[in-house]
Amino acid sequence: MFESLSAKLQGAFSSLRSKGRLKSGDIDEIATEIRSALLDSDVSLSVVELFIEQLKSRTNEVLEDLNKSTNPANAVFEIVNSLLIEILGGSARRIRFAKKPPTVILLTGLQGAGKTSLAGKLAKYLKDQGNTPLLVASDLQRPNAVTQLQVVGESIGVPVFAPEPGNGVGDPVKVAKNGLTFAQDKLHNIVIVDTAGRLGIDAELMTQAKRIRDAISPDEVLYVVDAMVGQDAVRTAQAFQEGVGFDAIVLTKLDGDARGGAALSITQVTGKPIMFAATGEKVTDFDLFYPDRMASRILGLGDIQTLAEQTKGAFDSETAAKLETKFASGEDFTLDDFLAQLEAMKKMGSMTKLLGMLPGMNSGANSGAMKKQLEQFDEGELVKTQSIVQSMTPLERHDPKVLNGSRRSRIANGSGRQVSDVNSLVERFSQAQKVMKQMRTGKGGMQMPRGMTGMPTMPNMPKVSAPQNKKKSRSGNPAKRALES
Repeated sequence: MFESLSAKLQGAFSSLRSKGRLKSGDIDEIATEIRSALLDSDVSLSVVELFIEQLKSRTNEVLEDLNKSTNPANAVFEIVNSLLIEILGGSARRIRFAKKPPTVILLTGLQGAGKTSLAGKLAKYLKDQGNTPLLVASDLQRPNAVTQLQVVGESIGVPVFAPEPGNGVGDPVKVAKNGLTFAQDKLHNIVIVDTAGRLGIDAELMTQAKRIRDAISPDEVLYVVDAMVGQDAVRTAQAFQEGVGFDAIVLTKLDGDARGGAALSITQVTGKPIMFAATGEKVTDFDLFYPDRMASRILGLGDIQTLAEQTKGAFDSETAAKLETKFASGEDFTLDDFLAQLEAMKKMGSMTKLLGMLPGMNSGANSGAMKKQLEQFDEGELVKTQSIVQSMTPLERHDPKVLNGSRRSRIANGSGRQVSDVNSLVERFSQAQKVMKQMRTGKGGMQMPRGMTGMPTMPNMPKVSAPQNKKKSRSGNPAKRALES
């Protein structure tokens, strides 16, 4: 979402780094560039003006000290980073659980923001933490909203309290109250109430939301906002804050291609923190919102912490320990390890999103080529690659050098693939081994981040060109060529 903003900020700092010693005019120049970049990204004008004012003030105060450092531009970069973190809320905000269960969470927002889908994602997130959530279908206005919530609940194994069919039938306040009673009787420790939205702000929406709020006294009122809406999201958030009131914000569709100004504006304008963010359509594309990590992504530094957490979560402790030991000892990874990585990759979700968290993937000189490669990444290749490895014997997985022509042909037949596919996998696996060695030794500027020794390697990563000596003649027999390779 922040690709354009990130690229512009990176360009501004690139020109600043080339100046060496900084003057007051240089600060004004980069402030102008940052101001333009923020406005182009749909950040609220009032937020932009405050940001630039603070940037100039903080930088000019320490300008003399900055020029004494070895890299003044990096010091300015750190100031911008700290300001972004402040605008985004400062620190992650967690749910306040009720002293006496159940904890009641009320979802509000406009129609189309994704409240019903968000309710399911939130329930799944809380269930995975050992809670027993209950979904309450109080959106009785939008067509099929109750049915949608029931389908979502069934898919994640969370019960849904839905005594009314919806589609304009039923009293949403009564449903919410009865849902709370049901949760208490059935010992659910969390109740998530889905409410109706509207296409725009109106008195009926506000009145109904307030009646539900007053009837169930929620511990948390979460305002769900579509991050792709732009500056209008700030206006509606202010209206909800004045009309109903809310405790925190949840951003949906943060994976979209919009400019993303809402995320940089809404907290500053309302004074309420962003608690969660939904980054995709899958029920698992949901997590706590970390302002420092988002600022890091915007500035092109990636999000290694989140990537490491998702990688760690995909591996069981035994597999992770085994890979950690292998990485530390310098022992080569085998195709058995590679197969374990493929299983983990399937658990982690979209590889395109995960790789986008790496530093430099969304900005910098090579960002265009990297983005193009990410777009061309075929998630289906994971399944195809897995079938090839599973068709190998234990010996072949441990030592791919034994894979002669007849073995490769047998593997291709067993996996329903072509011999060329098997050859390609073996070659790419060999390249992946080399990359892992470089990361372990730190050669070529590559080093594996702490806590990411189990990071899966790409089965269809681009081929790495290497200097070659004079070409040798090759056999015309495909089986012999495979053996030679």
